[in-house]
Amino acid sequence: MDIITMVNVIILSASVLILFFAIEKKDLLQSAILLGVSSAVLSAAFFIANAPIAAAFELVVCAGLITVLFISTISLTRGGEEQ
Repeated sequence: MDIITMVNVIILSASVLILFFAIEKKDLLQSAILLGVSSAVLSAAFFIANAPIAAAFELVVCAGLITVLFISTISLTRGGEEQ
């Protein structure tokens, strides 16, 4: 097994592990942040696989824009909760 394959396996395993933690979290804000982190890790996997356009799209749109939209929606819908 060469080094690129091992790095890909480690990155994809980390992404699956982060997504598992995102599913198991009770707090929606932490889940949204973990979703963004997982998208950033997946972007690194795309970059290693020589797909820089897909990596940039994943990083900008999924890790950036969608995570910001989730976080802003969560913060806007938490009206009268005491923290």
